[in-house]
Amino acid sequence: MTAQHTSEHVAEGVAEHGAEDVVEHFDAVIVGGGPRGVATVLRTAARAAATAGPPVRLAVIDALAVGSGATWLVDQPAEYLNNTQADATTVHPDDSTRMSGPAAPGPDLVDWARRVRADGGHPAGDWVLEEASALTGASFPTRRLQGVYFRDQLQAAIATGAVETTEVVALAVDLVRAGEETAVVLEDGRRLAAPTVVLAQGMLQSRRSPEIEALVDFAERFGLRYAEPGMPAERDYGRLPAGETVLIRGLGANFFDVIGQLAADWGGAVESVEGDPHGRLRYLPSGREPRLAVGSRRGLPYRSKPEGGRPVRPFAARWASTDWFDALAERTDVDFAGEVWPVLAREFARVHLEALEEYAPEAVAGDWLSALESAGTAAEVDAVLTASVTSPRWAWTLEELHRPTHGQVVGEREWSQRVTRLVDDELGSLADPWRHPRAAVNGAMGALRRPVGRLTGLGAFTGESLARDVLGWFDGDSLALASGPPADRVRLVLALIEAGIIELIGPEMVVEADPSSGLFRAASPVTGRVVTAAVLLETRMSKGKIPQTSDPLLRSLLESGRARIHTVGGVATHSMEATGAELSEEALTGHNLLAADGTVDESVVVLGIPAASTQPGSAIGASPGVPSPLLAGADIAAKQIHARRREAIAAREFVDASTVW
Repeated sequence: MTAQHTSEHVAEGVAEHGAEDVVEHFDAVIVGGGPRGVATVLRTAARAAATAGPPVRLAVIDALAVGSGATWLVDQPAEYLNNTQADATTVHPDDSTRMSGPAAPGPDLVDWARRVRADGGHPAGDWVLEEASALTGASFPTRRLQGVYFRDQLQAAIATGAVETTEVVALAVDLVRAGEETAVVLEDGRRLAAPTVVLAQGMLQSRRSPEIEALVDFAERFGLRYAEPGMPAERDYGRLPAGETVLIRGLGANFFDVIGQLAADWGGAVESVEGDPHGRLRYLPSGREPRLAVGSRRGLPYRSKPEGGRPVRPFAARWASTDWFDALAERTDVDFAGEVWPVLAREFARVHLEALEEYAPEAVAGDWLSALESAGTAAEVDAVLTASVTSPRWAWTLEELHRPTHGQVVGEREWSQRVTRLVDDELGSLADPWRHPRAAVNGAMGALRRPVGRLTGLGAFTGESLARDVLGWFDGDSLALASGPPADRVRLVLALIEAGIIELIGPEMVVEADPSSGLFRAASPVTGRVVTAAVLLETRMSKGKIPQTSDPLLRSLLESGRARIHTVGGVATHSMEATGAELSEEALTGHNLLAADGTVDESVVVLGIPAASTQPGSAIGASPGVPSPLLAGADIAAKQIHARRREAIAAREFVDASTVW
């Protein structure tokens, strides 16, 4: 039965009987139609194909679209890009991912794009062929193209006949018991029941905070325009008033996507600056541009990903070795700020100074390596950096990663000089990622954040340190350095800064509603810059820390005590708690929901972002040749789907035999 026919069948049942009376039964129900949900279907199909049994009946629910989910919607603007290169994207596991289920290789994104080119078209539209034809392993695909890829992999699994999938576009609001099964309750009252429910919602959003509620109300009362935090594909950023000031809060990945969309709408020209050794671009306005006053807590945009195809300086740890991390992993009392960060700081300082000695040897003096060997705190590491870099042009400290001015008040002129240096450093890093000190630090962060995530998952940190340090600031710093936007998009933003279209107003940006003027007001206490405007765009994600999530199903579970927040040493994290998981085929549980009283609901599997603190790395998309917690988790869910399906079939056969007897 096709997904379309099944959906029509469900709709007819609702119309005839009323939503509250309809209960559809499946072998499993998956909540979340993005890559985690798709991967769970693929792993379920692989296991079903290996056993040659009847097809597994699955329902996949998503509030927006099954196959792409919210992040990878196929109808979003083409300017919204993935911040991962095409050759680092797949939804199929390979030998690098440890799992107990059967192998089932499939195309990664680049292989799939080749097939689209060979076919000469795609049912989703001509744009798919155009984008697939331009795709290389080093390019950054559009989010919508990646959504088509995920959708095609889902359809390929269904086409094998190993699974029958009912696609349901609806909002899941609760879980209830339905006899021996668990039922997902939809907003319209329908219930989809199964022995196993998999929660794979992916990126969650937060409920409106009191601040956001106040800004929404202020905008309505004064006739202003306000785009609150959220997924870019679900917000309207266009039609900005030409020549007028627009406030923007947020300088992360979403900001770069929005700028790409706005620049395309404005229609200005972008040209290379002749003779510039770093590939500088010049933006020529069309006259439709507003003036964008932009800020954030840090005040500076995320650092760029390496330019596709350019060699990157490799990182090899001197102090933060595998053995050192392994020793920490044996403990449960690690203090990140006191024990881990000073060692990571030495690594960052070392790679910065090593690169600087090659890039600008006249700027470095002294026996800095010996000084770093004896540095026991981050402050001492910064002291070594200050003493060893003799040129103000290259002065840098670790404190600047999260406080660019060390918290000191600076004038607008000094801040402007810092922004000019930002542009120069970013362009230099893009043009020469093998030699530039900035690129060296970015690469070190990319290498070191994974073992830190492993320590988090193993419970090595104290609860206080996890909340205060790892979740409090390190995760944010690591994203800013190692999970930034594509290079082309960064070059555009830098050109807009130099053209005066974008103004970075400074760190610690505060946004207020100003009733006296009837306008939004933004200010940086660090630079003293104050800007007012009738338009405020939030380009930051309202990332769903689970205690504040807007997801009604998760909220219902938490408020009823059927789920609980994961705590470490009595300190709450940002995630729900799920059990651990074993790879063995004999272990028929894993990643299961934990209630407030500590009981385990083995019928509910929680994957990825909602349980991130107990499944580190599961929020990261899968890449060929790299162990993927996302895909390993999908296989653990599929294993349970099959086990409980076998149990349900055996129970029915026993009842039937007893009845005959």
